[in-house]
Amino acid sequence: MTTASVAVVILNWNGKALLESFLPGVVRSVYPNLQIIVGDNASTDESVAFLRKNYPEIRLIENDRNYGFAEGYRKILEQVTADYYVLLNSDVEVPENWIQPVIELMETDDKIAAAQPKIKWQKDKTKFEYAGAAGGYLDLHCFPFCRGRLFDTVEDDHGQYNDAREIFWASGAALFIKSKCWKESGGLDPDFFAHMEEIDLCWRLKNMGYKIMYCPDAEIYHVGGGTLNANNPYKNYLNFRNNLIIMQKNLPISDAFFRIFIRFFIDFVALIHFILQGKLDFALSVSKAHFHFFKYIFVNGKKRTKQQLPYQQHTGHYASSIVYAYFIKKIKFFSGLGI
Repeated sequence: MTTASVAVVILNWNGKALLESFLPGVVRSVYPNLQIIVGDNASTDESVAFLRKNYPEIRLIENDRNYGFAEGYRKILEQVTADYYVLLNSDVEVPENWIQPVIELMETDDKIAAAQPKIKWQKDKTKFEYAGAAGGYLDLHCFPFCRGRLFDTVEDDHGQYNDAREIFWASGAALFIKSKCWKESGGLDPDFFAHMEEIDLCWRLKNMGYKIMYCPDAEIYHVGGGTLNANNPYKNYLNFRNNLIIMQKNLPISDAFFRIFIRFFIDFVALIHFILQGKLDFALSVSKAHFHFFKYIFVNGKKRTKQQLPYQQHTGHYASSIVYAYFIKKIKFFSGLGI
């Protein structure tokens, strides 16, 4: 049994109700060398008072304002020492032995930088959960999807994805990462604020020659949408904006021009679709995302690492379009993709 030190770090912002529901399970986690930390992003509810009163044994680190997911975690982890960091959402229920299997898998190979457990839906534990499921993938046009979840089709878990395997990205809902790899890669990009920052981090790690893994021997249960509702134009803006940024930052330069051009066309189709549905605020969020991308194109261009490996060489890359497969070919389950 490994004795590597692990720090489970929960970033909280106005999540007192979630802490009341799910922190007791985290405290009961069984692991020999474990510290539990809550980083607070300047909550205005009673989160901090609740923690101090009910969990004095848990280390509390307070940020001076709400830095969002990415920068919030960066500031907290600057003050944490451990071999492994586990970035755990506040709306996650965990069983007792959810840490050991993932750490044991990661200890088998120095090239494994990050991993995720099986992520299932807390409200119906027979199903995978939208944000992570059995590991993340990217398609031909860099659209993210999951093993066990294509668009809004979420599969039941009946053991079909019980094999440990290398994936493209691990979910930020329960992201295990070696602290040395976090520091070597620079961690999460603070300019993302929220959404897809874990994909960017995993892609950078893969460009550095590391692996991202899925571990089926541990599972957690995620509520999902705990801090930002799915039907939120701002969330839509972040998704469209950040998806373009991860392409600019991580694709080889010649590949980036072509793929981003195609993505603008696809995004335009999505914008028209929103207008036809009467969702003008969502259509506007797409336009805002594009405006931001061009406004900061040189800023993000400077963040490109020295090495961008050919996209098609990465494990977890799907060589076709997930949009075409799902909507035209009517492939609703990951197993039908032939990956």
